[in-house]
Amino acid sequence: MSKLTLSIDDSVIVRAKRYANQHGFSVSRLVEIYLDAVAAPPVPATEPPVLRSLRGSLKKADLDDYRKHLREKYR
Repeated sequence: MSKLTLSIDDSVIVRAKRYANQHGFSVSRLVEIYLDAVAAPPVPATEPPVLRSLRGSLKKADLDDYRKHLREKYR
């Protein structure tokens, strides 16, 4: 493991130490977790679960009926 020297405002350090103590981490571990998160390769966008549950539900839908519905709806 390597050491890293950072210049951080004193008030930020106080808040970070308080946060780390409350959550059972060291400030070093918090910085490591943060840097790992921001430096990680981007995760491909995934669709929300609600969309996954609806996928395929309109396979048997009649496209002409839908167009007719839209024409009537937006007259």
